Order: sequence, then C-alpha cells, then structure tokens
Amino acid sequence: MAFWRSLAFSAILLSLFIHGALCFYLPGVAPQDFQKGDPLQVKVNKLTSTKTQLPYTYYSLPYCPPDKIVDSAENLGEVLRGDRIENSHYVFKMREPQMCNIVCKVKLDAKTAKEFKEKIDDEYRVNMILDNLPLVVPIKRVDPDSTVYQLGFHVGLKGQYSGSKEEKYFIHNHLAFTVKYHRDTLTESARIVGFEVRPFSVRHEYEGKWDDEKTRLTTCDPHAKHTVVNSNTPQEVDENKEIIFTYDVEFQESDVKWASRWDAYLLMSDDQIHWFSIVNSLMIVLFLSGMVAMIMLRTLYRDISKYNELETQEEAQEETGWKLVHGDVFRPPNNSDLLCVYVGTGVQFFGMILVTMMFAVLGFLSPSNRGGLMTAMLLLWVFMGIFAGYASSRLYKMFKGGEWKKIALRTAIIFPAIVSAIFFVLNALIWGQKSSGAVPFGTMFALIFLWFGISVPLVFVGAYVGFKKPAIENPVKTNKIPRQIPEQAWYMNPVFSVLIGGILPFGAVFIELFFILTSIWLNQFYYIFGFLFLVFVILIVTCAEITIVLCYFQLCSEDYLWWWRSYLTSGSSALYLFLYATFYFFTKLEITKLVSGLLYFGYMLIASYAFFVVTGTIGFYACFWFTRLIYSSVKID
Repeated sequence: MAFWRSLAFSAILLSLFIHGALCFYLPGVAPQDFQKGDPLQVKVNKLTSTKTQLPYTYYSLPYCPPDKIVDSAENLGEVLRGDRIENSHYVFKMREPQMCNIVCKVKLDAKTAKEFKEKIDDEYRVNMILDNLPLVVPIKRVDPDSTVYQLGFHVGLKGQYSGSKEEKYFIHNHLAFTVKYHRDTLTESARIVGFEVRPFSVRHEYEGKWDDEKTRLTTCDPHAKHTVVNSNTPQEVDENKEIIFTYDVEFQESDVKWASRWDAYLLMSDDQIHWFSIVNSLMIVLFLSGMVAMIMLRTLYRDISKYNELETQEEAQEETGWKLVHGDVFRPPNNSDLLCVYVGTGVQFFGMILVTMMFAVLGFLSPSNRGGLMTAMLLLWVFMGIFAGYASSRLYKMFKGGEWKKIALRTAIIFPAIVSAIFFVLNALIWGQKSSGAVPFGTMFALIFLWFGISVPLVFVGAYVGFKKPAIENPVKTNKIPRQIPEQAWYMNPVFSVLIGGILPFGAVFIELFFILTSIWLNQFYYIFGFLFLVFVILIVTCAEITIVLCYFQLCSEDYLWWWRSYLTSGSSALYLFLYATFYFFTKLEITKLVSGLLYFGYMLIASYAFFVVTGTIGFYACFWFTRLIYSSVKID
C-alpha cells in the first residue's frame, strides 16, 4: 500500500514538474519581442585575450562612456569568470537602419595611447551583447557556404604604411553592425536572432568646427551615400591623435527561428573527432571489461569452488594467493583518517559532477545562460557536503574510529582550504594586474559564507547520520598479528603499478579534454554535454576496472596493503592530466606573460587535484566492493 502511495505521489510531482517546465523560461533565456522603432540597448562586456587570459572592463580603455555607467546584475559564475556587463552609447532602433552615427571624439595623450597599444599588442577583443546574444565577427571560409564566427572584434591591429618598414598601431573605430531578426507575419513583431559586426579603422575627417551633435563627416556621410567599406585610410594610435568613434547598423530579416539562434555560434564541424574519442574510449573499456570478466570467472568460480572443496594447501597456495591474506586484507591502513577524508571529498565531487552533467544534458546550462555552469557547480558542491560527511564517517566507523566530529571537520576543511589557498594567491596576481578577473571582496565573502555557512554544517549533518548507522561488517576476521608481505616482483612495485594504473583512465578522456581546454583558454563555447556525459560514464567504468584488475594482481602476490593503493591507482590519472595540460600550454597557447602562465598552471593544478580526488574515490569504491565480494564467497575456518 505504501509503495502505491509513494508511486502516486511521485507521479503528481512529475506532472507538476512537467507542467512547470512548460510554463517558465530560464532566467535571461526568455524570448523578447520588438516592434519597429523599439530601442535596442547594446551592452558592453569585458575585453578578453587568449594571449594574457586577463580580462579587463570595457571602460578600462578610453572608449566613449555614457553619462552614467550602469552595471548589469551578474550572477556568481559571471563574476568569477570576470564578466563585467555595462551599458553603452550604442542604442539602435528596431528595423531602422542608421549610417555614420558619431559616438564621440577622443584625443589621446601619452597614457591612453600606451594603453591602446598594449591591448592591441596582446590581441584583446571587445565583447558586446544585444538581447543576450554575444557580438560575433563572421569570417568566410574557403567553402562559399561556410562561415565561422569569432567572438568579439579586435581592439585594433598592427601594420605598416606602404613604402615604410616602421610598424604602426591602428584602432578599429568604425563598427558596421548587422542585426538579424525573425519576423512574426501575424503580429509584425520581431525577435533578434543574430548580432554581427565588421570592424574598420578609418581616419575620419570633418568640415568646420567640432560639434558633437551636428558635425558632418567627409569620410562617412549618409547624405552623400559615402559609407565606410574598407580600412584603406586607417586611424593611427599615437599621442595627440584625435579618434572619432562611429557606427552603422543594418537590419536583415532571417529565416532562423529564435529557438535556433545559438546554432550558428555552436556550429560543430568536428563531431567526427568526438565520435572517434568515444570509440577509442569504448575500446579501452571493452579490453578492461574482458580482463575483469576473466578475473571474476576465475576467482568466483574456479578459485572459490576449489578452495571450498579443500584442495591440498600446496595447490591452493599455488593458484590462489589472494586467499592466503584473508586475515589481513581488511586491516585498517596507515593514515586511515586521511583516507576517510579524501573518500568523502571524492563522493562530494562525484555527486556535484553527476548532477551538473544531468542538468547540462537536459539543456539547463546552455551557453546563453552566462555563468550558469559555474554557479551550478559551486552550489551543488556546497549542498553535496552532506554526502561527503556521510561517506567519510561510515568508513571511519568501519576503521573503529570514535571521534566523528574530528573526521567531519577535516572532511569539510582540507580540500577547500588547499584550493582556497591556491585561488587566493592567483587572485592576488590578477588583482595586481588591475584585471576585472579579480574576485571582488563581496564575492569572496559570499564564497566563504557558502563554505562555512552551508557546506561545513551539511558535512557535520551527514557525518552524524553516517556515524549513527551500524558499522560496516567485514566478511572475514582480521588476525591480531600482521602477516609478513613477501618480496614483490619489480612490476608489483607500488609506484610502478600506481603510475601504470592512471594511463588508461586518462587515455579514455584525453581527446575530450582537448575540447574542454580549448573552450576554457581560447574563449570558445563548450556545449556538447551529451558527448561529455558518455565520456564521464566511460571514465567511471575505466577507473573501476583498472583498479580491480591491479588490486587482484596485488592480492595474488600476497600484498594486502590495497586501501591507499586502490585510491592512488586510478587517481594517478590526474598526473597525466597535468602533464597533458603542460603539453597543451606549450603547443596550443601563445601565452608570454609570467602572470598569465602562473594563472594557467595554478588553475590546471586545481583541476588536476579535483580530478585526482574524483578518480581516486571511484577506484577505491570499486576495489572495496571487489574485495568484499571475493572474500565473502569463500569459507574461512
């Protein structure tokens, strides 16, 4: 009866959820209808560079500021990414083209000219947003029907005048915007489905005295049908130079519907590589699955049946060395408290990644929801603290530990403290560069509140519940005196077997890792969460299987110190991840500044550390399940 009641309740909840899902849009992702003549506010975002990885606010350069700069409300993820979204002088009217609109005139002094030159040197790009769509520069490929889009336009470029070898700096001061819209034929309202720009460098000239409102340019005059179509007379950046900022805007009707407007940004030309990655990973999984199946068949059928039939001791010893260590295999390891802490932290991370992936696969974390992915991961990490406390205290009680509060505190503090220390140093470096990527004091306070105000109490709640439960019973008794471990073959050396164990889990994910690194460090969108979820499942299976295989070989050679070894075997894949990140840095990135290099390696160190904790925990639980399974299947006198 209770079952049917719970089933009915679940059905009601599900129907409410589906009904709710049909009734709301995600914040910032709802469509907006515009009538002809409606104002369109263009917002400016950070300046970004793949050469420095240090974002700056738009108005850190002497661009034309509006009378009052208004910050848009940013979520936690946006602030951590360095997004600073502000209003601008660029205001259009829906479906009303404009030509040669003057924004303002700026006279450069030595300081402002130097700032522009530095940003041009570091290949900074200007990012803008209209109706939640980022500004892109369309670039035609060799194939006439194929266009790729680059996010934002360059601040300027370097070049030489013909007949001169001296390198000069030129600024993009004329922007030719194209707003694409999809029109509803019934209501005549329209939705914006594209926001493109072609930047030009033009040395503008004007007649008479300068008057902001009424000045008429001779280089760009809508009345004389004289528009900017090239950068043949570019605007040089130098001290005492006058720069006039102008823009055109044209409107193009498009067949693209609002729901599909992000497709152009997310055009995936390399899906074959992703499929190759999946097939490559599946081959590794099949190979390991075959080995695990053979071991299982051998241990659970032949070994166990022979052992239970009481074969001669010599035969049993010859074929089944793993049974000889039954009295020591569940002996608590050295530093068992630390193992409990790391297993608990791994469970917390695993839960965060799993739920984030599910949200992402369902489309809740699309690129249109800026900062959504990072915000979701942070909040999920905090709320998964309850599982961290539960897992660590259950293991701690099995190791005959009595001080559950101590283990809960260490689980709540150790990993976040190490990551926070690295993050704090990196943030100080960013702050020293006056970059918008530096986390403000208010956000820092919010992060500390999430940690100590929510995460730590939840870890204690989980630990309390876990410790109240009866201790996990071992399938065999542990001897009072530890058995001596015989001398091991060279290939069973702990360091060697641990390093070998990390190769296959890393091999299963490294192709997808390339795309993830590219999206993070080369400012591209990563959105193929379906592929990523498949790769994550393959990673789980690979970590579990390689650990079981190596754990079995270890027990067969009468070495029962498997607790830490199982964690480190799959966790060592994090070392290969960091080595690959180093290889990626030197082959794909053009980072030259010391601070930017330190930032890259600092963040990749945090990512590798997190990867170590997750993969290590997967390996540990796989081995824990395997050893309990095989030792519970044999009769021990």
